[in-house]
Amino acid sequence: MKFGFDIDDTLINLREFAFHLYNEKLNTNIELTKFRALKTLEIHEAFGLDKEAGGKMWNSLADEVYYSSCPAFEGAVETLQELERDGHEIYYITARKAEHGERTKKWLIENGFPVKDDHFYCGMKDHEKIDTIRKLDLDYYFDDKPAVLETLLDIPTKVYAMDNSYNRELDIPRLTSWYELKEILSK
Repeated sequence: MKFGFDIDDTLINLREFAFHLYNEKLNTNIELTKFRALKTLEIHEAFGLDKEAGGKMWNSLADEVYYSSCPAFEGAVETLQELERDGHEIYYITARKAEHGERTKKWLIENGFPVKDDHFYCGMKDHEKIDTIRKLDLDYYFDDKPAVLETLLDIPTKVYAMDNSYNRELDIPRLTSWYELKEILSK
């Protein structure tokens, strides 16, 4: 089978990692409960930053957020490794800017994710992911972002949302843990 995966907040816990960095850089101690209650992808509101200041903060920390010690969600690496061992094809489809492509692949490999160069797609807008997913004729696709998930509701690919506070309004199958994938595939 062919599996497609978004990276940020689907395979890796990027926003929560950035939240901790914001606390550190801003010398604050905003509780994680406030993060887990956010209804938006952006985290700046929890720190009292407006959109412009939040964007500047994110951009100033981009290298640290994307390429340091951001953890994978529990079970993500092992699940993808097992899929690869079982002979399945794994594709990464990320809206990260194209200039982040090679560093992102390198980071994924260094952190144990199975990556093949021709199975990595980067640099598209959220609404363009559907074109790649259709072209690849994926059996399953996993993402977190409502703007992406909403474009995938009427395709034959089985689409799952990685459960996050900002996507719970969507009526779509979801994962709360990567350990659930084995059960999904057994159905």
